[in-house]
Amino acid sequence: CPFPTGCHAESVSDGMQRVVGGTEAKSHAWPSQISLQYYSGGSWHHTCGGSLIRQNWVLTAAHCVDSNLNFRVVAGDHYLNRNEGSEQTFGVSSIIKHPNWNPNNVAAGYDIALIRLSGSATLNSYVQLAVLPSQGTVLANNYPCYISGWGLTSTNGQLSNALLQAYLPVVSYNICSSYSYWGSTVKNTMICAGGDGVRSGCQGDSGGPLHCAVNGVYQVHGVTSFVSGYGCNVRNKPTVFTRVSAYISWISSVRRWGLFCLWGRA
Repeated sequence: CPFPTGCHAESVSDGMQRVVGGTEAKSHAWPSQISLQYYSGGSWHHTCGGSLIRQNWVLTAAHCVDSNLNFRVVAGDHYLNRNEGSEQTFGVSSIIKHPNWNPNNVAAGYDIALIRLSGSATLNSYVQLAVLPSQGTVLANNYPCYISGWGLTSTNGQLSNALLQAYLPVVSYNICSSYSYWGSTVKNTMICAGGDGVRSGCQGDSGGPLHCAVNGVYQVHGVTSFVSGYGCNVRNKPTVFTRVSAYISWISSVRRWGLFCLWGRA
């Protein structure tokens, strides 16, 4: 994976990520999780994760959709290599990246994007909408969360066919931005989790969710963004996520604009 311009090798590796040190999730345990796929060589390939936040909107990372590839979204999936009958597949109508996103500097933040689907998902036991946190919510250090994804199971390894999950407790901004962790690479619009040297996100997990239970309900608090250039599961280099609660107003404004445009063409 290429290093973003202006970042040192120990800081950020920008590519898509996947779960290292995780276990297979219970089938459809995370029904808002989607697989973002691109078409190449006559077939579709998983590249990133994402979260279904409305029946026709997906939340993902901006760096996942920087290329001009032909994308599709698959909801209700568990095993990428088999048809389980629960999948719903959609084309992409439009992609809206945060206007401040800079693909040459992932560490600047704003690694967030919305994908409008060409159709609306049918909600059932396999496909559900993600619950987002309230604007400005910041979770405490060691708050229990889970990452999920089909990413690499080890640094330079292979993608997982089954959806994996891993327990990644939150690392507070004060700790994560300290010299022995990420330093100034991490901004307060990000959320860090993990860093035990065993469990982490990795390439193929990017754009996917960090699930954290609040009042008994799992909310998507993070969008998987980057890991260390030295490897996915480097000790004291937690997986870094875009903090969703910092972008609730932007998400709402994009969705309102999208609904207005649809209404205007009706």
